[in-house]
Amino acid sequence: MGTITTKDGTSIFYKDWGKGQPIVFSHGWPLSADAWDEQLLFFASRGYRAIAHDRRGHGRSGQTWTGNDMDTYADDLAVLFDKLELKDAIMVGHSTGGGEVTRYLGRHGTRRVAKGVLVSAIPPVMIKSETNPGGLPITAFDEIRAGVAGNRSQFYQDLSAPFFGANRAGSKVTQGLRDQFWLQSMQAGLAGAHECVKVFSETDLTEDLKKIDIPMLLIHGDDDQIVPFADSAPLAVKLLKRGTLKVYKGAPHGLPMTLAAQFNADVMAFIKG
Repeated sequence: MGTITTKDGTSIFYKDWGKGQPIVFSHGWPLSADAWDEQLLFFASRGYRAIAHDRRGHGRSGQTWTGNDMDTYADDLAVLFDKLELKDAIMVGHSTGGGEVTRYLGRHGTRRVAKGVLVSAIPPVMIKSETNPGGLPITAFDEIRAGVAGNRSQFYQDLSAPFFGANRAGSKVTQGLRDQFWLQSMQAGLAGAHECVKVFSETDLTEDLKKIDIPMLLIHGDDDQIVPFADSAPLAVKLLKRGTLKVYKGAPHGLPMTLAAQFNADVMAFIKG
């Protein structure tokens, strides 16, 4: 574990476990690198160098007032790549982290990256507009902002239910997993978490997707209550040059946690394929 310093002086915390081909994980909102611990352990134990950072404003990284935008998130990630001298990397991004990976590849290119995985990811764009009629209305995101600003502790406790599908009949999601979500969410700074709602909802990643020339695996649950399936992965995969979509039937947004064994196996197969 260590830290890097970005161009604007922000400290970014990261974990760096194992040796071998690097796999770089980008977490969802409003979590931290800890969301990837099961994957970090799995891949580091199997001959890979597993790396995950806390996005600025989240976890143990600096809580900045400025720079809470997708370009800066991607630029912070580029500094991590440079400082750790990463090459031939696999990038894996969940939810907002999928947007971060997409913007990194669109903005900084694929010179250091071999393959990418987007899981429950926000691209192309979430918000409803004339050009994206299937998106969610801005009122949905205004409600999230109000919840974060008003009583974030209760809001995060409530959000953990749809995040993991704990509100579905027959759910086996444990209270411990929901508590883990709450704990990580509470570590995010209020300003960064609040600003990130605009980032994950309004950032249009269409042109970034078109630029990506490496193999990309998209994994998405068709019962995702946070990033609805129909307006995300099926649209994103059509914009990629070398994209493959794998649908998890009945799976929730937080499928890397609830279906870790299946997810890890699919990512491993993609890396080796």
